[in-house]
Amino acid sequence: MTQKRRELVKALAAAPAAILAGPWSAARAQGDYPAKPIRLVVPFPAGSTPDVFARIVGERAAQGLRQPIVVDNRAGAGGNLGTDLVAKAAPDGYTIGASITGPLVNNVALYRKMPYDPFKDLAPITFGVHQANVIAVSPSLGVNTLKELMDLLRRNPGKYNYASIGVGSLSHLSMEMLKSLTNSFVVHVPYASSPAAVTSVLQGDTHMTSLAPLAVMPQAQAGKLKVLAVSTARRVPQLASIPTLREGGVPMDGSAWIGLVAPAGTPAPVIERLNREFVAAMRDPATQEKLKAQYMDADPGTPAQFAAFMKAELAKWGPVIQRSGATID
Repeated sequence: MTQKRRELVKALAAAPAAILAGPWSAARAQGDYPAKPIRLVVPFPAGSTPDVFARIVGERAAQGLRQPIVVDNRAGAGGNLGTDLVAKAAPDGYTIGASITGPLVNNVALYRKMPYDPFKDLAPITFGVHQANVIAVSPSLGVNTLKELMDLLRRNPGKYNYASIGVGSLSHLSMEMLKSLTNSFVVHVPYASSPAAVTSVLQGDTHMTSLAPLAVMPQAQAGKLKVLAVSTARRVPQLASIPTLREGGVPMDGSAWIGLVAPAGTPAPVIERLNREFVAAMRDPATQEKLKAQYMDADPGTPAQFAAFMKAELAKWGPVIQRSGATID
């Protein structure tokens, strides 16, 4: 055998090994994931609903991942700031996000210019939780049911107003959908936070609001607010005496939600590991009890299911945003 032939045989023999080495090395590296702490970005302040969710679920998921999960609050621009940070992070599984309807869906229709495309620049990990909003009014309105409220608004178009936690928030859009479905008119007054919105109703600056139970129920239990309905399709176990919007004659579901995402391009084995551990965390009975205490209903699933849900939410809320005329530069 000539020298050239020997070299050719060696090269051909080595080729399959070289082809296999690349994928095997990558798989082995991903098999070691995670090798360091994971940053979980929450695009809202400490104490916000997404923050509470991230800390409860992150604590349990960290046990399965065998690495700490560090919550990093990056509030601003309606959640876009922190969610953009996730979208632009290295797609290695060490920066992920816990975000909500606005930054993951609605802001696409609301903002004239987005710094990221949630449908292209983010990879869904899993749906997290549903959370009802509650329709709460000032007792001074003298209404006791949703029907009585809608009748009052229809008789007095433009006389009453409602507080939200900002343009494009679910507390804004759910009320806009309610207006559309009931042919009523009530003026929108946006505030920067749930406490500010609640305070405005308590002080008589606004007449009603649609907010998460955590923000409303302490005042309702003290008799300072009256809760007329929950926005979910079925009653909330912790608020079993409060009827749904559908029971009040309004065919809508305006529940809030939180989900987990990673940067687009994150390797599939890493997404699968994150999905497995976060789903297990949310199915853990002790974790579920903690979530239920915060009026959160865990509903984890596959990345594909979460991706389909996000698209369905845009189809649902996009037209509501357009009809409202709301835009942000």
